[in-house]
Amino acid sequence: MMASTPLRRASAAVAGLSALGLVSAACAPGSSSDSSAFPDRNIEIVVPFAAGGPTDTVTRLVADPMADDLGVQMIVQNVEGAGGTVGAGQVANAGADGYTLLMHHIGMSTAPSLYDDLAYEPLEDFAPVGLVTEVPMTIIARDDLEADDLGELFSYLQENEGDVTLANAGVGSASHLCGRLIQQELGIELQEVPYDGAAPAIADVVGGQVDVLCDQTTNTTGQIQAGEVKAYAVTTPERVESLPDLPTTAEEGFAEVEVSVWHAIYAPADTPDEVIERLRESLAVAVENSSVIDQMASLGTAPVPVEDVEPAAVTALLTEQIDLWGDVLD
Repeated sequence: MMASTPLRRASAAVAGLSALGLVSAACAPGSSSDSSAFPDRNIEIVVPFAAGGPTDTVTRLVADPMADDLGVQMIVQNVEGAGGTVGAGQVANAGADGYTLLMHHIGMSTAPSLYDDLAYEPLEDFAPVGLVTEVPMTIIARDDLEADDLGELFSYLQENEGDVTLANAGVGSASHLCGRLIQQELGIELQEVPYDGAAPAIADVVGGQVDVLCDQTTNTTGQIQAGEVKAYAVTTPERVESLPDLPTTAEEGFAEVEVSVWHAIYAPADTPDEVIERLRESLAVAVENSSVIDQMASLGTAPVPVEDVEPAAVTALLTEQIDLWGDVLD
């Protein structure tokens, strides 16, 4: 079903559009105007999830080098609620001047399928700046679950679907999406247990209160390395450096269970092109920062290639993912 990572598909789409001259000015901001006046005050970057979660972690990692490059503070503001839609809506309605930004993950593409009364249009109400990272997911369970590999786990889920509890970090979260994908591929319905964030969900897997969870390496690597949970697979085509012994779903015979969580930065729609370009330049500096690279590696992820730090890459990926997750979540 998912033969390549979202970022690879988006990069191919951008390349094709560029070759045909079809990447619009709205997707590729120009730099004809003098941007030296921006920024002249601190910038707020909204994280629409709880502090300490993976999106918050990614944001804080890139905010410091961006602040150094821009010469102002990047103030991270956590605005939780409704699967990230509260914070996203706040930014959509903010001033289009580059001083209020949004860091959002894959949930930007799933919100149209999950919320009938969504107060914004992801492709119309934001001006994308660039992609930041693509985080693998891991399939884990309480450490005393009897299944020893992914095949055994999936058989166990099919045989005991009415009794198995599947944790997630809330509707619209990455763990919710991964869990839905697994259930769709196996043709089962598990008892989904939503939590208010990833931390309590993982804590209850560690404590044995719930059975299974699929969540980002930025949340689960520490528990896996400490042996606090039973880990089965990573949901990307390649193994991750921080978990070298953890096989991929493809290696275990389940290539269709492939998903990763991409993050991108957005400004409100109609933000001037020269401001978007200045922010893009600063984000490009951040993803090539050696400290950012090292810290992301320790969490099982990496920054995107610098060529994907651009608005067109976000637009292509967001468009593709809205269609993809619309099919999964219907």
